[in-house]
Amino acid sequence: MTGGAVLAATVHGVLLGVGLIAALGPQNVFVFQQGAVQPRLRRALPTVATAGLADTGLVALAVLGVSVVVLRVPWVETALFGVGTAFLVVVGYSFLRWPALAVDPGTEAHLGVREQVAFTAGVSLLNPHAVLDTVGVIGTSALAYDGRARLAFAAATIAVSWTWFGGLATAGRILGDADDAERYLGRLNAAAALVVWAVAAYTGWRFLATLGAV
Repeated sequence: MTGGAVLAATVHGVLLGVGLIAALGPQNVFVFQQGAVQPRLRRALPTVATAGLADTGLVALAVLGVSVVVLRVPWVETALFGVGTAFLVVVGYSFLRWPALAVDPGTEAHLGVREQVAFTAGVSLLNPHAVLDTVGVIGTSALAYDGRARLAFAAATIAVSWTWFGGLATAGRILGDADDAERYLGRLNAAAALVVWAVAAYTGWRFLATLGAV
């Protein structure tokens, strides 16, 4: 295994990771929103860590080929789309109900650690589109490499996820400190709900397609 092959795999992993994770979706908008509404950036770390760990797990499974084997079972894909669609509809509704800004660090208006972890895990692992992207794109791309090169590919993709989520939360915190933060964050919550519902509509269509209804 040459150093050139490892370098090529690393670059491939970075580019692919950026291409997949930069798309606006439920996971990204939630990480950004938590960075903005939490009174301190460190209070959003449970969201960042959970999103990073979820992506790490999905990438690891995809590279190992485990997730591809699981999705070969016909009912798994149908169940994934069905549960994911229902969950995303609820997520969108939640965005509209949440206060735009938790001004008082002592208030319960912001999500605590357990709520952040549970919600982040949900938007990360119950979004069928994201899961299938990881399986189909990252898993397939990893087949081009062996040994250290495949490890480098996976590590680069995972590093992009952690860096991206940290950056999103930081950007959200900067917006949260702005003079017109509450007005902007109110709009952000509404936009986030629309994004999540758009993804829910797509996954709902895919769910009906697996049932042969469309």
